[in-house]
Amino acid sequence: MSGDTSPGPAAATPIVVPERPALAASVVRALRPHQWAKNVLVALPALMAHRALEPAIAVAIGFSFVSLSLCASGAYVVNDLIDRANDRLHPTKRRRPFASGALSPGFGAVLAGALFVASFGIAALTLPTPFLVTLAIYVVATLLYSLRLRREPVLDVLVLAGLYALRVFAGAAATGIPVSEWLLAFSLFFFLDLALLKRYAELRMLETEVGARDNGRGYSVDDAAILRGIGPATGFLAVLVLALYLTSPDVAALYRSPAILWFAAPLLIYWTSRMWLLAHRNRIPDDPVLFTVRDPVSWTVGALTAAVVAAAALLA
Repeated sequence: MSGDTSPGPAAATPIVVPERPALAASVVRALRPHQWAKNVLVALPALMAHRALEPAIAVAIGFSFVSLSLCASGAYVVNDLIDRANDRLHPTKRRRPFASGALSPGFGAVLAGALFVASFGIAALTLPTPFLVTLAIYVVATLLYSLRLRREPVLDVLVLAGLYALRVFAGAAATGIPVSEWLLAFSLFFFLDLALLKRYAELRMLETEVGARDNGRGYSVDDAAILRGIGPATGFLAVLVLALYLTSPDVAALYRSPAILWFAAPLLIYWTSRMWLLAHRNRIPDDPVLFTVRDPVSWTVGALTAAVVAAAALLA
């Protein structure tokens, strides 16, 4: 008798469900903690005045860093909520928690509110009123940027540079140490260089990886050449301000061996030139800050610059 060759019940095909990112991991990504590196700028006025190690000043710097970091994360959450539809079309931003659906818009609204409350609460309890005013200006500026100003060419990079500089003023407001004219001039050009680098890197990525003509920020890929011309020039103007500062009498009052500070100029020239070269080669993503945080060369340049400053201050 022949065996039964009819097929038996088909084995059930397992259904593979894509694993959603853990809630905690998605929240951390939404906060963009790597961007907190920008907030070390609050220490700049105290560092330039050689007062950062004073206990009261150090405590004020710490609280201002925490407050500003929470505020910045709240602003990033709001920005991602506003821009989530456009982010879904972007080669890298589509992975952001709100664009990918890992976090809901309702959760994002609550998260942003909690971050702002925590930020202003810490500031109100630990820092002077001028810092609170600066923090409020920062929130208003970032919201205006997210809602409108980022779509205005040239104005958008000026606002970005202004937000960098506002961190320096926040540090001055927290510690009571004024921002010198030299630091203000240097910050103007250096931060504008960073803002232009961000836009240029974004355009290069869209051009080579996506083939898009417009970045949704008021620029087209044809504008990349203009940004490439303006950006390095602003970086070198920052170096020029540094050189002029080194010849001023203000330096002699703060450093035992001010001539050593000249070694900082070629380091800044090297870092600026290298960043623009890498951006031109499409090796920097649309987030230069994240690249810098992960870049060993940038860390090395930063360490060497710190060593130069320390040597100028300590060596007779």
